[in-house]
Amino acid sequence: MREYVLRIVRDGIYYACALALAGVAASNFLTVWAGIPFYVLGAFCLYFFRDPERATPAGEVLVAPADGKIVSIRQLEDDLTRISIFLNVFNVHVNRAPGTGRITKIEYRRGQFRVASQEEASAQNEQNVFTLDCGGAKVVFSQIAGLIARRIVCYKQPGDEVSAGERIGLIKFGSRMDVFFGPEWEIRAHSGEKVKAGVSVLATRRRPAAGVET
Repeated sequence: MREYVLRIVRDGIYYACALALAGVAASNFLTVWAGIPFYVLGAFCLYFFRDPERATPAGEVLVAPADGKIVSIRQLEDDLTRISIFLNVFNVHVNRAPGTGRITKIEYRRGQFRVASQEEASAQNEQNVFTLDCGGAKVVFSQIAGLIARRIVCYKQPGDEVSAGERIGLIKFGSRMDVFFGPEWEIRAHSGEKVKAGVSVLATRRRPAAGVET
């Protein structure tokens, strides 16, 4: 039921109101039909900035930080795994923390605005990079701008404690999110999977072997 408790991000309400006023003006000063495109765009803004409530799974899990499609799961150097999620304009664009812990760093990186589904977007596009300490296991995740997305919004600051699935910001109009984690986590997702922020499990925390100290 929580999925159907719908909120609208404040930005979407502002855009929708402005477009509605523009539609009224166009209808009054031009023709009645001239306002219709503005009304349609206003309705789309309300749809785009929807923010449904989500029920996050319990336990030591990493959840998807964004709605979209997993376009890549790659093994990198230093035993790191990167999972990349592409958001199209029809996905919910509110971003959520992938894990529970403390944000130790947020780094803004200037960059380009390449198509977010492409591999080079992870390194070359404008982005916000979060470092999260999940009880001794470092998780890094990035809000990445895309070809259309030119505005990254961040709700958090370094030092903030977050829970898995908690809202941390949004990216406007199509984008990408990457999650980096180490061997402490076991992958549960697969490439091509469609995921929901705060709901879909990307990885679970590995339990130490019997007799092994952590």
